[in-house]
Amino acid sequence: MIGPFKVAAVQAAPVFMDLDATVEKAVRLIDEAGQQGVKIIAFPETWIPGYPWWIWLDAPAMGMQHIVPYTMNSIQAGSPQDETLADAARRNDIQVIMGVSEKIGGSLYMGQWHYDSNGDVISRRRKLKPTHVERTVFGEGDGSDMVVLDTELGRVGALCCWEHLQPLNKYAMYAQNEQIHVASWPSFSLYLGAAYALGPELNTAASQMYAAEGQCFVLAACATVSKEMIDFLCDTPPKQQFLQEGGGHANIFGPDGAPLCEPMGTTVEGLQIAEIDLAAIAAAKSAADPAGHYSRPDVFRLMFNNKPAPAVVNFDDAGTTLSDEIVEVAEEQIAAAAQ
Repeated sequence: MIGPFKVAAVQAAPVFMDLDATVEKAVRLIDEAGQQGVKIIAFPETWIPGYPWWIWLDAPAMGMQHIVPYTMNSIQAGSPQDETLADAARRNDIQVIMGVSEKIGGSLYMGQWHYDSNGDVISRRRKLKPTHVERTVFGEGDGSDMVVLDTELGRVGALCCWEHLQPLNKYAMYAQNEQIHVASWPSFSLYLGAAYALGPELNTAASQMYAAEGQCFVLAACATVSKEMIDFLCDTPPKQQFLQEGGGHANIFGPDGAPLCEPMGTTVEGLQIAEIDLAAIAAAKSAADPAGHYSRPDVFRLMFNNKPAPAVVNFDDAGTTLSDEIVEVAEEQIAAAAQ
């Protein structure tokens, strides 16, 4: 096992709805982390090109004016912007987990792209189920997006926002022996005082509880809402009341749930940096390993279909069809249930 190393969670606003400028800002933050010896940096949810806050501020029809520019500023795999992020990871010898609005074909997805320290993309996961009005903008992922990856620094996984409130999501990740988890959040400055479930207390607690339940380190990246974003989005008094400037609550939590950083202030931009040692996980696991010695598989089991679910399935060289895949999955699930 490797010794202690530094990790970082980003607390900053994007250059809203500007793909190139936000990528440039991301590179500056990656370079800053690299200069401080950080080995993993985590970015907030859909940080490129920014979270589409208008979906919470007005009727869906009123937000259609933003869809075209938002789509045009969403990032595509293999694009020059993608290559720029990969180069930043490679140049700084750092793993980067970037929150993106991913454009593929005519659809958008809430993605987390994981670049390793060589600049290679080892995962382009998508949020399994966009939350509430997010579904007016984004498509959903599938079971193959619930992945924990072996890296030179340990086993790393990631989820977005309220994926951390889905118990089965979490258990699927815990069961893959996750050691470092990236929790990407958009900002906690929406409906303040009116919707506790969207606020900083509960959602910071979700990151903290994830660390304690899974006995892993959690890098909770959380964006801020800039004044420029407020000026752009909030053109009426009700909207100005609904969405506030700031909302940054980034932190890092240990496998016992302890916060490893002091709060930065809700409008402050920067990096939350902590030194972690994976050896601390062993002590936490000895007390409670939810998918190991602290489980009861004779009472509870999770059925987890981790296969991709493409919209179009072609005949392959062996003649496999979609119906064959459905039968195979069903047979596996029946066999598992019978054990």
